[in-house]
Parts: sequence; C-alpha cells; structure tokens
Amino acid sequence: MLRTASLVAVLLVLMGVLASGVQSRKSDPAWVAPDHATSKINPLANRTDAVAGGRKLFHQRCATCHGDDGRGSTKAPDLTQPAVQEQSDGALFWKISGGNTRQGMPSFSFLPELQRWQLVLHIRAAK
Repeated sequence: MLRTASLVAVLLVLMGVLASGVQSRKSDPAWVAPDHATSKINPLANRTDAVAGGRKLFHQRCATCHGDDGRGSTKAPDLTQPAVQEQSDGALFWKISGGNTRQGMPSFSFLPELQRWQLVLHIRAAK
C-alpha cells in the first residue's frame, strides 16, 4: 500500500510539472546578428497602431512554438527573457528574417518587410 501511495505521489508531481508549463528551450548563444543588422532601426518604432498587426502575425506564425504569451516551450525560447529583450530591433528583425535551422527556427523572409518589423514590435510588447 505504501509503495502504491509513493508511486501515486510521484505521478502527481510529474503531472504538476507538466501542467505548470515545461521549461522553455534555451536561446542559442552562438546565434548573433552581424553588426550591419543590429544597427538597423525599426521603421515602425513610433507606430503604436502597428503593434496589433504584430500580435496577429505572432499568433498566426509564432505562437505554435513560442507559446501564446511568448514565454516559450520545449520547441522555442522565452521571448520575454533578457537574452532576447536586450537585443536591438535590428538583431531581432535579422533573426526573424533568416531563421536558425540548427535550432528549429524557420526563416520568415517570405513575409513582407513591414510585417517582420511588426513582429519585432510585438516581441517588445510581450515583456
């Protein structure tokens, strides 16, 4: 009986860990944008109306891996963490555009440039 109770307790703990959200994948420290990309300025930086478009795109294209709130999953890192938020808009744009196939991040270069900048705005708003 004690063994069964212990097994049940272990299973409940494991279920709690899974239900509370699995730890997100770590960012790839080797994935660094080149200088020419990091210095790019977001042309939509002062357009608060563009954030809603970024949110919509994020939910269509990114939430499957990064989660609805951008806090990551086993597939992708948490976008609210300092490792992401401290990067320049240009660096984030470069990463969205080119992807990182080693880590499972697809390229979104097929999206129009302004939509990729909208995604950057949404990532900033997700803090």
